[in-house]
Amino acid sequence: MQHYPGDQLPLPPAPAGQLPPVSMDKLPPGPLPPRPVDVSSAADEPRGCLFALSQPPLILFLGVIGGILLLSAVHDLLLL
Repeated sequence: MQHYPGDQLPLPPAPAGQLPPVSMDKLPPGPLPPRPVDVSSAADEPRGCLFALSQPPLILFLGVIGGILLLSAVHDLLLL
């Protein structure tokens, strides 16, 4: 059984249609060329209610509204 240091682990094979990962020490100097992005697979993915609820601003807004409703309910029950 071979033992590899953390920076010399063998890379897994790249999936079909994708470029293999590049080690940082083998990069040429200068800016990197842009990698091609397959937009068709991302556009086919449906996004439903759970995607919308996972957005932090919406969660904060719903939390504030829920807190206001909770405070008004407690006020009505205890003070009126």
